Amino acid sequence: MKRNFFLLSLCCWIFVSSSTSAQSPRPNIVFILVDDLGYGDLGCYGQELIQTPRLDQMAAEGIRFTDFYAGNTVCAPSRSVLMTGQHMGHTHVRGNAGGPDMSAQSLRDEDVTVAEVLKSAGYQTGLCGKWGLGDEAPGGREGLPRRQGFDFFYGYLNQVHAHNYYPEFLWRNEQRAELGNVVQRVDGSYGGFSGGWATQKIAYSHDLIATEALEFIQTNASTEPDRKPFFLYLSLTIPHANNEATKGVGDGQEVPDYGIYADKEWPNQDKGQAAMISRMDADVGRILDLLSELGVEKDTVVMFSSDNGPHNEGGHNPERFDPNGPLRGMKRDLSEGGIRVPLIVRWPGTTPAGTTSDHVGYFGDLMATAAELAGATPPANIDSISFVPTISGRPERQQTHDYLYWEFYEQGGKQAVRSGNWKAIRMPWMTGKTQLFDLSQDIGEAHDVANEHPGVVEAMEARMAEAHQPHPNWEPRGKSPRS
Repeated sequence: MKRNFFLLSLCCWIFVSSSTSAQSPRPNIVFILVDDLGYGDLGCYGQELIQTPRLDQMAAEGIRFTDFYAGNTVCAPSRSVLMTGQHMGHTHVRGNAGGPDMSAQSLRDEDVTVAEVLKSAGYQTGLCGKWGLGDEAPGGREGLPRRQGFDFFYGYLNQVHAHNYYPEFLWRNEQRAELGNVVQRVDGSYGGFSGGWATQKIAYSHDLIATEALEFIQTNASTEPDRKPFFLYLSLTIPHANNEATKGVGDGQEVPDYGIYADKEWPNQDKGQAAMISRMDADVGRILDLLSELGVEKDTVVMFSSDNGPHNEGGHNPERFDPNGPLRGMKRDLSEGGIRVPLIVRWPGTTPAGTTSDHVGYFGDLMATAAELAGATPPANIDSISFVPTISGRPERQQTHDYLYWEFYEQGGKQAVRSGNWKAIRMPWMTGKTQLFDLSQDIGEAHDVANEHPGVVEAMEARMAEAHQPHPNWEPRGKSPRS
């Protein structure tokens, strides 16, 4: 299946390239994804205590989306949506699977990723950071990054391994790169991997990953007219907690130092949370600066987002920073706080500076967007609409989704749909009462208006039924918080 797709894409790319050779070259694409950052964690989205000057600057120089959504409310399925352009009713990886066999949490050969589409269009492709969609463990090897379209990979394969910011090793392509950290392991297995925390700290993984990303850009950026463009997927782990360290030593906010927050009269966990976000912000700034220094900033689209809503797993006090802003809920919720995330896009000379968009989009739209930017053909079986018109200053040409759909397999199962300003949430899975919210009047989802709008509820439930395709690997588990 992939071979047929690649042949079609190659033919289309040759046609597009030959017919547009007199036009400006296709842009480089940098997609920066951070882990468990809330909608309200950045200054440009209302944060008052944590300093994020470079991302605030990026928003001032580009476009800030107010109604953009992650693929899911936890890590692996959200990333599956991002990579495949398929929503949760269609994508292969629909949850954090665990266990010794990683096939349920690994992309298959027949799954076509954004990286593969861009590689087939002549892009040099790189992934730095956390993958989570393929593993060295049994059942996971089909999903390894370099089998899913990436020319280069440096970082974590296993997402529990990625909890630890001072791991014993990271992966460089398919080889372990030893780091010298000494780790206290804990019981438990996730794809054959046990979590833990460092008792001897030598190398901080975030810094290493950021450095590799800068080197990838340095190596592949070019101002030549016939340059080969690049795609960098920078998948940072900050500010995800080290869950095992939280349980073991009471502090999962691993950071080398507290920086500007060192003298705050806060618990160390709160200092760590703030310091992690500001450290990440500074590294985004380093990437933007490098693009400028290399003379390719106008040739590069940079996108920044988060994989789901904020966590409360590191021992810090979420109420201090109000990480979800006006939204209700956090990670593992399908209310807005669990799935609505920041999206900032900067493309100097193309994206109108200092603009805000209320276009309703989600992770799955990266597929169509990247394909349009590259002049490539995306797979046919996707749930994806390009937002190139919005980021290129032509919002009047922007197509919209009839609806967005999510499902979550933990806590008894949950479903959610957004269509226009209506948002519906049903839990437990398939059988629970559907709640309905008008987001234009109630962004915090405080008032269930299902009883006043039975016709809308019926339509939203029909969309849930339409969107969900059963998958043999995935059934709801656990107990509903309402039961």
